Amino acid sequence: MPKNSIIILAFFAILAGCMQTSNTLSEADKKSYLTLGDSIATYTQLMLLKNLTQAIEERGTTGAVAFCSEKAIPLTQDASETHHVQIRRLTDKNRNPDNKLSNETDKKAWSEISQLMNDKETQKKHWIGKEGDVVYYYKAIPLGMPTCLSCHGKKDGDIAAETLQEISKKYPNDLATGYEMGQLRGVWKVQLK
Repeated sequence: MPKNSIIILAFFAILAGCMQTSNTLSEADKKSYLTLGDSIATYTQLMLLKNLTQAIEERGTTGAVAFCSEKAIPLTQDASETHHVQIRRLTDKNRNPDNKLSNETDKKAWSEISQLMNDKETQKKHWIGKEGDVVYYYKAIPLGMPTCLSCHGKKDGDIAAETLQEISKKYPNDLATGYEMGQLRGVWKVQLK
């Protein structure tokens, strides 16, 4: 074999090794990112739930729809700025078009978390991935409270007519109904690095 061919093969072997390891995390890094991502996602979810609960108490479930359409994304952006990361909520059945699964990493995370949702032994329902230098943390958002069914449950029983009308007005292409308690409603996506 000519000397140039050996050098070229060695170069590609090294390049392939670098590419393969560039998308993996050490166990220590993974644990650190999981802890950080979980704390940020939990903080953001609690902040949104607090404000959403207040909107429901003040204006009922139609007020919740108005709150989500006007305030949910700005509050999420505020949390992003507070933590110096990018935070989004994503789902396969979006109400807001901005929350749609949009790339292969999102779809892979959704698939992995969906499988974890079926595993009753696993407490934490999250996934972490790396693309180049970017680390993403995804955390399940299950439908966890009966109140959630008032906007995301079945149209013919869980959601009041006036709430359904408000949903149709604010979100004409809504896909986010028909859920039952415990089902995967969405995921938090936190771009950590």
